Amino acid sequence: MLDNLNWWEIGALLLLALLIFGDRLPAVITDGLRLVRNLRNMARNATGDLSRELGTDIQLEDLHPKAFIRKHLLSEEDEAAIRKPLQGVYDNLRADVSGVHNDLKDVANAADLRSNEPRSGTATSTPSAPAPRASYDDAT
Repeated sequence: MLDNLNWWEIGALLLLALLIFGDRLPAVITDGLRLVRNLRNMARNATGDLSRELGTDIQLEDLHPKAFIRKHLLSEEDEAAIRKPLQGVYDNLRADVSGVHNDLKDVANAADLRSNEPRSGTATSTPSAPAPRASYDDAT
């Protein structure tokens, strides 16, 4: 949950919470933890009620529609029958993408080889200065 915060940011949040809530901070933390505990109990009770009503063992992760259909409504043969036509399309697409990837690698390697080669004619001669551009003042 707090994976993207570093220690300085967590410390700043704690300091901000201390400034906002002051002496009430322990009570606010207790109320927050009680709320989280109640939400977990409500979710656990809801999944238990749903399991009893449906007559199957349902976990909280199974409530996602795809997971629910895969686990409780489709047999393994049905799932294989659904995946079979799509597997060929997936294999063809993967082969095409890997072919394009290889072509891009070849182009990148060829561009690297050309940029590393010394250019003929420029290695022996000194580069000339660009021609001066005519300005508006010169024309008037």
